[in-house]
Amino acid sequence: MAPPNRTARVAVLASSVQRSRSDRHPSRARSAAVRRTVLVLLVLLALALLTISFRSPTSGALHDVQGYGASALRPFQVAADRVARPFRDAYNYVDGLTSAKAENAKLRAELKTWHELALANLAASKQNGTFKRMLHYEGGPTFPSGYRAVNASVISFPSGPFDNQLAISAGSHSGIVAYAPVVDAYGNLIGHVASAGPTTSRVMLISDPESAFAAVDLTTKVTGLVRDGQGNTLILDRVPKEASVRQGDVIVTEGTRNALYPDIYPYGVPVGQVISVGTSDIASFLTVQVAPFAQLGSLDSVAVLVRKP
Repeated sequence: MAPPNRTARVAVLASSVQRSRSDRHPSRARSAAVRRTVLVLLVLLALALLTISFRSPTSGALHDVQGYGASALRPFQVAADRVARPFRDAYNYVDGLTSAKAENAKLRAELKTWHELALANLAASKQNGTFKRMLHYEGGPTFPSGYRAVNASVISFPSGPFDNQLAISAGSHSGIVAYAPVVDAYGNLIGHVASAGPTTSRVMLISDPESAFAAVDLTTKVTGLVRDGQGNTLILDRVPKEASVRQGDVIVTEGTRNALYPDIYPYGVPVGQVISVGTSDIASFLTVQVAPFAQLGSLDSVAVLVRKP
């Protein structure tokens, strides 16, 4: 049998358990309220100090307190600035060096671009002047009849001291054929086409050892055979000793004498000027040295003389 006071004990236990559930975290609630109160007080104090600081004169008590506080914190501020200065200077140095390198690379790229553009403009201007002189030559009285000019740019020069050929930017598609005469912008003789491709051609210069053609002295009408000479000169060979050739005479192509044996060059194309005339007892002919009119080593553009149908 249950003891008679069991119900009372159960009731007492139940009531105690219920009181403990209603007051589980009293300390946490109190601490939160205290923090809120302190925060509100600090905000109100800060607002009050700001108001007093703005409304008080420049020599008030609050300003004196601020001055004392700043003086007390000054050593710490100086120490912090001295500690941070090396790191700040190092950062500024690295940042400035990186920026300078990037700017330098950018300026170098821009300088290269402008330099290439200036060179291209200079080359185009020079070539434009050459083509204008060619058009003037084509319309002038010295242009040989029965021919038309095919103007082309020089795309490669002789590759060595023993190479006397250059490449031009025109070929058989433009009507160029082998052995066609080639002149410069002033109509001076350069050579003839050695071989013609579809869009490019090879030109043999008059300074080539295999080049030889008939020429005549415009003043004395003495004829000879022009071939390469020493240095950058030509030789008017096969000139008899009794012939009269003087320094300063102009030499031009002789052209075709016999229709059965046509010359590749028409008559009257300027070749060069006599710079010296010599003779010797053992030689059968005069030694006539000729300076070519054409600047064979610095050609930009040429004109190929193509026979008209």
